[in-house]
Amino acid sequence: MSLGKAVRLALQEIAEPHKAEPMRAYMKSEMPFLGVQATPRRAALRRVFADHRIDSAPEWRRAVLSLWREAEYREERYAAVELTGYHYYRDFQTLYTVPMYEEMVVTGAWWDLVDELATHRVGGLLTAFPDTMRPLMLDWAAADDLWKRRTAILCQNRFKSRTDTALLYACIEPSLSDTDFFARKAIGWALREYAKTNPDEVVRYVRAKGISGLSRREALKNLPAG
Repeated sequence: MSLGKAVRLALQEIAEPHKAEPMRAYMKSEMPFLGVQATPRRAALRRVFADHRIDSAPEWRRAVLSLWREAEYREERYAAVELTGYHYYRDFQTLYTVPMYEEMVVTGAWWDLVDELATHRVGGLLTAFPDTMRPLMLDWAAADDLWKRRTAILCQNRFKSRTDTALLYACIEPSLSDTDFFARKAIGWALREYAKTNPDEVVRYVRAKGISGLSRREALKNLPAG
């Protein structure tokens, strides 16, 4: 049985159909849900991935994109995202994965799919290949596509003291005038994460820039009033 078939069968076996429509409504998803909760989904996928080892990076990328492109239910796209981060394939995280992640970000076009890729996959590539990924993130930050811009803004969310502040601000800058909720939320979230390491700098930046009320509230959420 192929990996894709095994994934679909495993998800169908643990689906709770009565939960499918509420999950779809909550996520505002055009793609239907099977009704599989996150915890049992992850456990089932770990078993499937362990039983269907992939031997090469090109084969792994093809498997991810096959799951992604052929998905009929949203949980199948979640499975594709989880396959990108499965521990067997850490060595496959190279610059050759960038087109795959770009496709998933642009066609996923919603926070439940994009944010994991931004903070864990693209961020990991930025750490490993800064000379290539830094200019690419600057390009994505200026893109017309909202989700590429959101990815560029969020890609350092786990960096803490390693945050490249100049890159963070440069990625935020093109979206400061964007009125879209997800752009403003991304700005605030990225600043809030950096505030855990350098709160004074985030306060300075927020005061110096005309950021939206939403972004400001998110950025300063965990800091003392005043």
